[in-house]
Amino acid sequence: MENSMATQGVLFPVQLAVALPACDEAFARNEGKEGAMVLLESEQFLTELTRLFQKCRTTGSVYITLKKYDGRTRPIPRKGHIEGFEPVDNKCLLRATDGKKKISTVVSSKEVNKFQMAYSNLLRANMDGLKKKDKKSKSKKSKAT
Repeated sequence: MENSMATQGVLFPVQLAVALPACDEAFARNEGKEGAMVLLESEQFLTELTRLFQKCRTTGSVYITLKKYDGRTRPIPRKGHIEGFEPVDNKCLLRATDGKKKISTVVSSKEVNKFQMAYSNLLRANMDGLKKKDKKSKSKKSKAT
């Protein structure tokens, strides 16, 4: 049986019910959105980041970005009135992606120390497969001078 129905020469896709694998609720909410950014709590973010590292261990890359986050959800208007928006708390926005799956978290200044320790341990544990840079021998440098 085909996965589409023909009605007067026009094909309409038929949606099939697919059981979701056991995963976090955040991913279940974004099931239909391909490449959608998922905002997680800091502990869930670290767990999913570990999964990304494990998935990309043999081939692939994981891209991580970090920036200051003031809580704005809309861009600042170029012209016109500027609202008096003052952030209550300094926050950091972390994003990670492997090109297909995107995750993010917001870390407040109160929990930065705890998150920093867990994050640094995670990076140390998963950055062991990096290729070492070839060092040129000193004899070649001495011959050049």
